[in-house]
Amino acid sequence: MTIQTLLRFLMQRTASAVVLIWFAASGMLVLTRAAGGDFVGATALPAASPELIAQERARLGLDQPFAQYYAAWLGRAVRLDFGTSYQYDRPVTSVVIERAGNTALLAFAALALATLTGLPLGVIAGSGRAPNAARVVHAGSLVALSLPPLLTSLVLAWIAARTGWFPIGGISSAGVAELSFVARASDLAWHLVLPALALALPLAATFERLQADAVSMVRAEPFILGAFSRGVPAPRVIWRDVWRPALGPVLSIYGLTAGQLLSGSLAVELVTAWPGLGRLMLDALGTRDVPLAVGCAAAAALFLSIWTSISDLALASIDPRTHASIGAAGDAAA
Repeated sequence: MTIQTLLRFLMQRTASAVVLIWFAASGMLVLTRAAGGDFVGATALPAASPELIAQERARLGLDQPFAQYYAAWLGRAVRLDFGTSYQYDRPVTSVVIERAGNTALLAFAALALATLTGLPLGVIAGSGRAPNAARVVHAGSLVALSLPPLLTSLVLAWIAARTGWFPIGGISSAGVAELSFVARASDLAWHLVLPALALALPLAATFERLQADAVSMVRAEPFILGAFSRGVPAPRVIWRDVWRPALGPVLSIYGLTAGQLLSGSLAVELVTAWPGLGRLMLDALGTRDVPLAVGCAAAAALFLSIWTSISDLALASIDPRTHASIGAAGDAAA
């Protein structure tokens, strides 16, 4: 891929990301305003007077017609100013970045765990050299695919509570701020295991199924049969010659895993009390914190756009056909 083609591709994806973020943020704003009620009504004390409630609504701009409120929000948003959170009284951008970092850490840890387990197991199951192991792997994948992240996180939390191997919730232990950097990192990793495993299990099962099918297909290719006929040891053929062309189907859905990670992380964050973007969005919707809910939706759309672009570039690096399609897309965009 030439530099010019790459720049055109990035320009096209940047434009698509802007449109996606605008749609997601605008849709969230419409839904939160149309749902009925507002932040003042959801959080006002029972003894608050109608006059005080009206003043607070006017201060936050909640008494404005929707068109006027949306125009004011859009004018700030084009300057990357998503307003101030009603609930936290802080700029939405700072609150979202803080929580999005926690969700990104959880998502990438789960993705790494799913990749490092699902792909090797898929190669083993699809190689045809260990039928008993393949049956065990397929059975485990079926179970993992059948369990949603919510149920998986509940089961893992129960196991953690019974055994004490891992904490059942939170992102850090009490008093961790006084520890050294290494101790804080170890404590974070200890808290990360349970939610990352709950999120990774169904994803690893998906990768295993795709990788196993791809390895089975690549094994029948003439260049692989030729390697076997020349007496090349089977493990060397499988792990050197088969795995790379068999990565295409897995990488092709890597972009789609962003949506699965975001939706699954919401349930996992709720069960494990992980302070991420999913819990923040749920809290914002519960309190009718419109600017914060809109900021969360925009962050999710941005994450989806970035990860889809990375996935396409990774696929293009190993599949010449995808490389050509990206170049054609860049030419069309130009």
